[in-house]
Amino acid sequence: MNITVIYGGKSGEHEISLISAAAIVRGISKENNVNLIGITKKGRWYLQDKTEYERIIKDKSAALQIMENEKNLVTVVPAGKNECFVVNGKAVNTDIVFPALHGTYGEDGTIQGLFEMADIPYVGCTHLSSAITMDKEKTKMIWQSVGLPVVPYVCLKRSITMDSTVYDSAIEEIEKELGYPLFVKPCCAGSSNGANKAANKRELSYALMEAFTWDDKVLIEKAINAREIECSVTGNSVTTPYEDEIEDVVAYIPGEIAPSHTFYDFDAKYNDPDGAKLLIPAELTENDIEKIRKTARAAYKVLDATGLARVDFFIDKDSDEVYLNEINTLPGFTTISMFPKMCEAAGLAFEDLIDLLIKEGLARYQSKTKLSTSR
Repeated sequence: MNITVIYGGKSGEHEISLISAAAIVRGISKENNVNLIGITKKGRWYLQDKTEYERIIKDKSAALQIMENEKNLVTVVPAGKNECFVVNGKAVNTDIVFPALHGTYGEDGTIQGLFEMADIPYVGCTHLSSAITMDKEKTKMIWQSVGLPVVPYVCLKRSITMDSTVYDSAIEEIEKELGYPLFVKPCCAGSSNGANKAANKRELSYALMEAFTWDDKVLIEKAINAREIECSVTGNSVTTPYEDEIEDVVAYIPGEIAPSHTFYDFDAKYNDPDGAKLLIPAELTENDIEKIRKTARAAYKVLDATGLARVDFFIDKDSDEVYLNEINTLPGFTTISMFPKMCEAAGLAFEDLIDLLIKEGLARYQSKTKLSTSR
């Protein structure tokens, strides 16, 4: 099989993608042919030489790189199917795409829509569910609509900052409704980019300024004294045949994040080796573990998620209330990432996880080809 791994991207999580993609490449069975397409921070696509694949396979700790050879610039042909990627007039034979991308232009539905137009199978959520889940406000609205629990929040749009009177009034309402402390984060960014905790009005103003540099919408949530629980989910929630082992929606063993920082920020996730303890399984009762898994599956299904996602929770330390926090449809695959570790704790080894995700993508594509597109 010819598998094309796409990585990098025009995203604040570009560097993390280089690490995730390297781990994914090493996890793909050597029986397959792997093509590497790197996307620069400016959004240009380059096919990488086979030497890059060989380097990554030999060096288990290396991250992928992107060589910007203009002769290897990639173009995409609409409806090109397995010949949709073309380099220097020659097709890059592709049976399925594995996007190892995080954040904007990678897991927000944009590149998934491009794959749909190219008519090529790919791993992960569709363009619609990717776009919805990237927007934290819209995700929470859908979860609330079916009675799933979320932390109280308010969403501010950039337009409110254009009028100081309106802005001051909104801040007063937020203080009255939610109180301090607060969490402030961009609606459509990942890896805690632009996220801050605010204990007073001054810190809130600073946090809003930072968040608005990442997005035009900002989410403000009531900060609770919480444990951070995560749960890996795989499966095709829309097309799953009855008792199908490949496409069945499965929630794995939940894990817990115990950050040493004020919260689980970018540095704690990726830079500080002691930034957090990863506890798998989470220290929960059997009943609580099943509650988390059941809620994770429900949260995944209502968003029509397919392929994979990591569903994040808060458990209030004071009340034991469980809240959904976020869902990440292209979670990290680094050596310290929770998604593969939680799957492994449930008995699904890394290489088998990669194989499952590829089979899911192919199965979903086959299901779609049976649909009518014209009379």
